[in-house]
Amino acid sequence: MDFISAGIVVTGLVLFETISSIDNAIINAQVLSTMQQWARRWFLFWGLLFAVFLIRGLLPWLIVWATVPSLGPMGALTATFSGDPAVLAAVKSSAPILLIGGGTFLIFLFFHWLFLEPKHYGLPGEAFIHRQGGWFFAVVSLILAILVWFALKKSTLMGFSAVVGSSAFFITHGFREHAEKVEQELIGSRMSDWSKIMYLEVIDATFSIDGVLGAFAFTLSVPLILIGNGIGAFVVREFTVRNVDSIKRYLYLKNGAMYSILFLGLIMVADSFDVHIPIWLSPVTTFGIVGFFFFKSRKKMDSL
Repeated sequence: MDFISAGIVVTGLVLFETISSIDNAIINAQVLSTMQQWARRWFLFWGLLFAVFLIRGLLPWLIVWATVPSLGPMGALTATFSGDPAVLAAVKSSAPILLIGGGTFLIFLFFHWLFLEPKHYGLPGEAFIHRQGGWFFAVVSLILAILVWFALKKSTLMGFSAVVGSSAFFITHGFREHAEKVEQELIGSRMSDWSKIMYLEVIDATFSIDGVLGAFAFTLSVPLILIGNGIGAFVVREFTVRNVDSIKRYLYLKNGAMYSILFLGLIMVADSFDVHIPIWLSPVTTFGIVGFFFFKSRKKMDSL
């Protein structure tokens, strides 16, 4: 990968991580507003290091290592920069297992938002689909059945990975639902600042899963994922401190994030079935979708 391609990938990762973490930034800001100054500074500094190096850095490395255990820990980190034909062959042969699991997770995430989550309707048909919320479980069950059926024709591990991706979605969704309830209790509670810090770290780890899995639609390079998601995590922290209220005014940014997640999930699934995906497609798609909803939000703001 040349420097221009790497730059495009990292820029796309930064944008995707930032946009997909808007909800995380809002939760952080609301809880931080109830904490003392020292606790805010501690979380914003040490919490950032934890989020970048232990979550957004460690998780993709572990995923690649688990997918291709023959590489070993250092091989998983450096595999995409290695010129060893055996290493490249191992990564290429195991990539579909990783991609279909991550793609399934992202597709489920999008349909949950589309059917069940409150939203500002940005496109025709969203309001109608939202009123049919009960169909979410039928839709994702059918999607999973189709994915597993075709995946098993290629590899039993691909089929298993699709099931793991769906399980990961429901597990993380359960944590998030609990977080929404706990958030309101924390805002009005006398819980210690250390307890709130620990809560925010757990929530940040949960939200980071979307960004990490989505990152594999851009690249399998762990170092590039670490750089892009790390910068994105820093931007989210800046929003937490300074600009959350301003970000809330952009009503359709969440829509942009979720449609990006859908297309990245589809790209990952297509890639897992050996459809050739140009390296520029994921970044360009992300910029195009987010840009569309950004300008739609600006137009809405100007009309108010």
